[in-house]
Amino acid sequence: MIEEGSKRGKAMVEKRQLFMEMRAQNFDVIRLSTYRTACKLRFVQKRCNLHLVDVWNMIEAFRDNGLNTLDHNAEINVSRLETILSSIYYQLNKRLPTTHQINVEQSIGLLLNFMVATYDSESHGKLTVFSMKAMLATMCGGKIVDKLRYIFSQISDSSGVMVFAKFDQFLREVLKLPTAVFEGPSFGYTEHSVRTCFPQQKIMLNTFLDVLMADPPPQCLVWLPLMHRLANVENVFHPVECSYCRSESMMGFRYRCQQCHGYQLCQSCFWRGHANGPHSNQHQMKEHSSWKSPAKKLSHAISKSLGCVPIGEPPHPVFPEQAERPQELTHTVQPKPAANNMNDTMLMSSGAPTPTKSVLESPSRLDEEHRLIARYAARLAAEAGNSTQQCPPTDLSFNFDANKQQRQLIAELENKNREILQEIQRLRLEHEQASQPTPEKAQQNPTLLTELRLLRHRKDELERRMSALQESRRELMVQLEGLMRLLKDEEQKQASQSGGSPHSSPSHGAGCSMPMPIRSTSAGSTPTHTPQDCLAGVGGDVLEAFAQGVPRNLRNDLLVAADSITNTMSSLVKELHSVDDGAEDEETNMRNGGDRGTVRLQKH
Repeated sequence: MIEEGSKRGKAMVEKRQLFMEMRAQNFDVIRLSTYRTACKLRFVQKRCNLHLVDVWNMIEAFRDNGLNTLDHNAEINVSRLETILSSIYYQLNKRLPTTHQINVEQSIGLLLNFMVATYDSESHGKLTVFSMKAMLATMCGGKIVDKLRYIFSQISDSSGVMVFAKFDQFLREVLKLPTAVFEGPSFGYTEHSVRTCFPQQKIMLNTFLDVLMADPPPQCLVWLPLMHRLANVENVFHPVECSYCRSESMMGFRYRCQQCHGYQLCQSCFWRGHANGPHSNQHQMKEHSSWKSPAKKLSHAISKSLGCVPIGEPPHPVFPEQAERPQELTHTVQPKPAANNMNDTMLMSSGAPTPTKSVLESPSRLDEEHRLIARYAARLAAEAGNSTQQCPPTDLSFNFDANKQQRQLIAELENKNREILQEIQRLRLEHEQASQPTPEKAQQNPTLLTELRLLRHRKDELERRMSALQESRRELMVQLEGLMRLLKDEEQKQASQSGGSPHSSPSHGAGCSMPMPIRSTSAGSTPTHTPQDCLAGVGGDVLEAFAQGVPRNLRNDLLVAADSITNTMSSLVKELHSVDDGAEDEETNMRNGGDRGTVRLQKH
């Protein structure tokens, strides 16, 4: 009982750990609820290391865990949720360098407890698939436009039109995040939230992005783009003195009063409502996320007055008004992890990317290539939209044709990519089937396995015998070489003795032969029944022993010895081959069943 109580107490402490750490940051002193909510959610994101997981890696994790095949209203228990989070963080550590590894277990525990506290307030132990997708896609890292495009793919129909009921469901789930960090009164869900966001009847992708990325965005989601802006300016340096705290430099946002000349505040002073001198909190302040020197400001103003700088740039690329495929990446093949998988998923038709399981290793080169293709496609679409606005009416048809050709080219590349990935998947399945172990039937027959082991043992013995015979053959060849040297010396002595008489003829002496005729005719005078493999690698003296000039009795002895070695080797090779064939037949019979294999093994 004491142990159970201590475990429950430890679990409660772990559940409250993230919230206690958040309270210690003292975010509640921020007077504006929008900044307060964004700061709290950014803290949760960084504390759980979700800012290191890109949105495309998150989509890939959804696919790898089979969430793309489940209905949005399907429920998953906490244990499966923990498995999904484990795969996300372990894949993240594979992409990170060894010097920047994260504590996987701690990150899993913090995020799991936060998600359960947010979406399972009644302690049912289950979460819906859609709530998990909405939360992770919102809180992970990456660009906001990519997140919104993925969310739109989940709440739109097959024709690319947003379903209001699904968007309402998305608002219900995503607005639980501010409530979880105690900001529910400011950004809670209401029944009129959908119509306040989209009073129109038909919402396509570009309209959806225009509304949610507008300045200002809808009131209920105003904290979402601010959280991304906070992430972008965390390391921005402003070499300006704060007019209140007198800090000589600022990090993050910089706020400049539109009424008080030269009055600027750092983000800490502005968020807390500090003011001094003639400045008042009621004055209008302009937020700056970067620093420009006076020289750059002057050049920008001159360029803007001369019309060199485009005015009113779109906040996002203009995407084709066609149905987007759900970005679940079902056609990709997951790469096996490599050692350094830092660059580590499929090219989307309207922007949906394809990841590098970095195919087949980084999350790897495929990821980077597909991202580059997706960026290039988006840039082409943006350039086509800008050129359409800036060109005269006479060029509209040309731009339309060019844009159409670009889309056709992208579609062709995408189809080719899908075919290649499907072929890779097919080849992988064939390889896995070919490398399957011995069937269970063979494993269940001990008699066949025993006979197979005996055959293999017999094969090993024959191989050892063959090695010993080869060694004997080599020693015999060495002896033959020595005998041929002695024979050659004797012939040279006899030739020198017979060469001293002027009347001696080349054919004088029945057992003598001149060296030159032997060398010139040895290739053609070697007996046809001499085994060539026995003479391979032996010096020329042994070869000369089989020429016509060698005495008959010594040549016959050598031939008999060589034939004996050859016959022994041939019989050994035949026996070894028969054992190999028997072993192969035995393995074949073991795969096909076991009855026929037993008969064939008995024959062998």
